[in-house]
Amino acid sequence: MDKIIIKNLLARGIIGVSDWERKRPQNILINITILTDTSRAAQTDKLEDCVNYSTMSKKLLAHAESVNRLTVEALANDLAKICLETEGVQKVLVRVEKPGAVRFAESVGVEIERSRDE
Repeated sequence: MDKIIIKNLLARGIIGVSDWERKRPQNILINITILTDTSRAAQTDKLEDCVNYSTMSKKLLAHAESVNRLTVEALANDLAKICLETEGVQKVLVRVEKPGAVRFAESVGVEIERSRDE
């Protein structure tokens, strides 16, 4: 299976359970690995045969910046569903991190794997 990688997509949104986290947007770092078959796109060289990573990134950003989730687990699951709604996406790995959320850690987060057949 081929992979499309969206690396370090930076969103600003409300995420967390503390009062201060519910009041102002924080940085949310998103990494996506989409498993798909790119052979048709490679043969035709046509955008319509590709999973459009620009369109996908815009959808993911819009969701992350508007949904106001309490947990990174819930947000990661949302983002996986968005990816899997796209034709051609068979499986997705989603990592959502909150930079600076824990003292002495660069970031904390979760990584999930979801597939179309689940």
